Amino acid sequence: MAQTPLLQLPEFRNVSTGTLVVKEPLCFWNGSRVKPKGGKSTEPVYEPATGRQLCELVTCGEEDVDQAIKSAHAAYLKWSKLAGMERARIMLDAARLIRERRTEIARVEVVNNGKSITEAEVDIDIAWQCIEYYAGIAPTLAGQHIQLPGGSFAYTRREPLGVCAGIGAFNYPFQIAAWKSAPALACGNAMVFKPSPFTPVTAVILAEIYKEAGAPDGLFNVVQGGAETGTFMCHHPTVAKVSFTGSVPTGKKVMEMASKGVKQVTLELGGKSPLIIFKDCDLENAVRGALMANFLTQGQVCCNGTRVYVQREIMPQFLEEVVKRTKAIPVGDPQLQDTRMGALITRPQLDKVLAFVSEAKNQGAKVLCGGEPFVPSDPKLKGGYFMSPCVLDNCSDDMRCVKEEIFGPVMSVLPFDNEEEVMQRANNTSYGLASGVFTRDVVRAHRVAENLQAGTCFINNYNVSPTEVPFGGYKMSGFGRENGQVTIEYYSQLKTVVVEMGNVDSLF
Repeated sequence: MAQTPLLQLPEFRNVSTGTLVVKEPLCFWNGSRVKPKGGKSTEPVYEPATGRQLCELVTCGEEDVDQAIKSAHAAYLKWSKLAGMERARIMLDAARLIRERRTEIARVEVVNNGKSITEAEVDIDIAWQCIEYYAGIAPTLAGQHIQLPGGSFAYTRREPLGVCAGIGAFNYPFQIAAWKSAPALACGNAMVFKPSPFTPVTAVILAEIYKEAGAPDGLFNVVQGGAETGTFMCHHPTVAKVSFTGSVPTGKKVMEMASKGVKQVTLELGGKSPLIIFKDCDLENAVRGALMANFLTQGQVCCNGTRVYVQREIMPQFLEEVVKRTKAIPVGDPQLQDTRMGALITRPQLDKVLAFVSEAKNQGAKVLCGGEPFVPSDPKLKGGYFMSPCVLDNCSDDMRCVKEEIFGPVMSVLPFDNEEEVMQRANNTSYGLASGVFTRDVVRAHRVAENLQAGTCFINNYNVSPTEVPFGGYKMSGFGRENGQVTIEYYSQLKTVVVEMGNVDSLF
């Protein structure tokens, strides 16, 4: 008997904070939700805004991962033989279904993740736009014809890799699943996706939507679990490529494991990105940019510009305005349209961020606002993982809060005097995911962008990620790209075919 999709179940209708309890299995392969057989452990999953248990996550063992990958391989054999136009039609239908169910998916994402509904709705929009974009690319995939002497010729074929493994992060659960699956499917691959164990729910909704749109059973599968489950995926001989989003230490392990099977790898890792604000900037836009660079998703964004370098002459005006705006950020129930900051992902993550602020104070930083646990007035939110957004002044480059990724709503502000000095300081990091500059001097803007050692540089804006634009890092922030046309290179491979039209010219 056909399963009822999650979004059509009574408990998933009109979801609000503190109401959803998920009892359904959250693994998905062979076209349906599956209860793992080999998993020996369960983990409680909590709703960040309330601290109440959302579900009991059953982790996948080696046998389960093998079943999901076999399911994906069977689907790959069918999917890869379809014309690009045929794949595109199914992907476009999936994008349409996501667009039509935007609000319902966003509400579940808020329960899953803790971010504000306003942000979650944007994430869902970016997800369907990504699938729509790669649907448009699918029919254009082509090789090259090369004329050789004597009428002989060669041509190249762009072919899929096979089964791709995607490993997601907790900060953008649905969006990351779309970012990884859309280019993979466009190229003719199948995918097995493992969401973060903190945010297991919405990837299953994406799997059900792909199925409803007409994708073969097994084309997009979801396995659940932590490091052990990810290890089974990386080591599995049928997996051709691993795409990972997460921390640098885990990324190193993924790369090492994938190397055993000489698998292709894309790593989108952490960051400690610089945002440079020159005195000739439009100050209003610079303040807006700094807020966007630090406080989206409660500061839990890998490309956030958390090292804010402000030219000394405008530091007082900048700090006055940014503190005033930060204090005014509404923190509370993430399902309410007026809320602009929800809850951090877990209690340990909240404690870690608060410890960073405490250590910064001990090292001489000045807390201009925030940096404390926040208890909303709504009784149902008393157990949530909230904190007040924080601005730190009197920071120096050697402080831990400036050197290490905090992954919370903490902005560190540092003065600088001239371009040469700030460029050296900005690049003095092992990370290289993103960067930003605010200035009215167009020549300086492009010069700074050229010399910043990062995969993305925003000029007079920050944290803008259109699907058409490649995203990825330099240095220890990873390699490979997501989004944009170039990502096709990371989900396909070239075969060269040489055709002789005459006799073989043999030396023997």
